[in-house]
Amino acid sequence: MYIVREIFHLQFGRYKEAKALIDEARTKGLMTQPEGGRILTDFTGPGYRLIFESPYKTLADFEADLAREMNAEAWKDWYERFKPFVSHSQREILKQVG
Repeated sequence: MYIVREIFHLQFGRYKEAKALIDEARTKGLMTQPEGGRILTDFTGPGYRLIFESPYKTLADFEADLAREMNAEAWKDWYERFKPFVSHSQREILKQVG
């Protein structure tokens, strides 16, 4: 089992706008998550973060979902509107060992 975390560090004061876009993407089916996936927020540290945490049985499953989403024209348009709220991002791919 793998846990993929997509971590977006938001610009200060932009959480509500970014969250509204996340809600829009989920409603329109642009951002699907595997069963057990969740969206987290963190209001501590140097700035706000949105964290998408998704479990995958294999890395190939993750790559297939990633390719499908990123190649969709509607997702590309949505992502261009989301990017201005993000100061930087990172991805963690963790393997569950117990």
